[in-house]
Amino acid sequence: MNPYLLTGIFIASAIVGYFLISHVPSLLHTPLMSGMNALSGLSAIGALAAAGMAVSLHNELLGGLAVVLAMVNIVGGFGVTERMLRMFKKGNSRGDHQ
Repeated sequence: MNPYLLTGIFIASAIVGYFLISHVPSLLHTPLMSGMNALSGLSAIGALAAAGMAVSLHNELLGGLAVVLAMVNIVGGFGVTERMLRMFKKGNSRGDHQ
């Protein structure tokens, strides 16, 4: 594909994504993050496929790096989602036990 077309699509999607996320109410950010974490699993699958189909050492190293970065993305996303969910739990300030 034409690199200028790809660059234009990337810029347009970044702008649309920014405006969509900025208009999402705060209470919907947690479910949105959970959904994106599920989709991040696809990047890990793609990275595993790229690493498995590598024909040279250089490609294997890049595929391995892609797997590591995809896993960091997934683990970090779930960590952030857990912290957001903890903000919505009611505290035990009155001695209530859950």
